[in-house]
Amino acid sequence: MTLSVEDRLDISELLALHGHLVDNDELDRLDELFTDDIVYETSNLGHGEVHGLDAFRDMARARAGTPGAPVGHHVTNIVLTEAGDGLIHARSKGIGAGPDGQCGSVTYDDVIVRGERGWRIGRRRITLHFTPDGAPDGEESGR
Repeated sequence: MTLSVEDRLDISELLALHGHLVDNDELDRLDELFTDDIVYETSNLGHGEVHGLDAFRDMARARAGTPGAPVGHHVTNIVLTEAGDGLIHARSKGIGAGPDGQCGSVTYDDVIVRGERGWRIGRRRITLHFTPDGAPDGEESGR
């Protein structure tokens, strides 16, 4: 499978949609972003792994407005790689802006699949980048 320019644009817009939906509390539209069986892994942030779209919605609702939760999610530096079997690996950088103006940097590692509803994220792993003295014990700085 060779990714067309249209596929690349569609996937890039899909990745950008995350911030719009989450930041605008449009969690009822997350089926436009994720597969129903999404695996959302945030172990590096201390939240473990969430399985399924409903569980992700519950987590997102519970985290909204908690101290340190970003109020702005921004994606950049998208790199798409064909992974075989119709899967696409997307690696991108994320910038999260907190309510106090502080920002953090993450890497999103996504597995993108094309289904009946178009391209969707089937698996997402988020890696938060820490400063060397801000990393939890055993975590690398991400540098």
